[in-house]
Amino acid sequence: MKLKKILIDENDDNKKAHYSPAIIHNNIIYVSGQLPIQKGETKPKSNNIKEQTQVVLEKLKTILEAAGSGRNNVLRTTIYISDISYWDEVNAVYADFFGNHRPARTIVPVTTLHFNCLIELDAIAYVD
Repeated sequence: MKLKKILIDENDDNKKAHYSPAIIHNNIIYVSGQLPIQKGETKPKSNNIKEQTQVVLEKLKTILEAAGSGRNNVLRTTIYISDISYWDEVNAVYADFFGNHRPARTIVPVTTLHFNCLIELDAIAYVD
């Protein structure tokens, strides 16, 4: 059973933290938690939950496409939000991103996220 590590580019190997952006095993891609922080940044550009949600979903899309998958192949997501009152706003951006595709999903309210982010998302998808 060979695992394939997915990197967005050859210089993307995370040296500080001990994880991969995603791993493929038996045509299933496991995407690590994505924070709304762009490459080279140390904090979110916005404190707006809708904007942060859009960033994590775009990062998910980039990782899935690098693995030969896509948003319609997502089987399950887990979303961590720093305040349950964000649920409706997150849901609206999420629904817009996935359209008619409805992966299984869990939303978990948490007290804090790394770098004071408002949201973190991980996912499981399949690769055709």
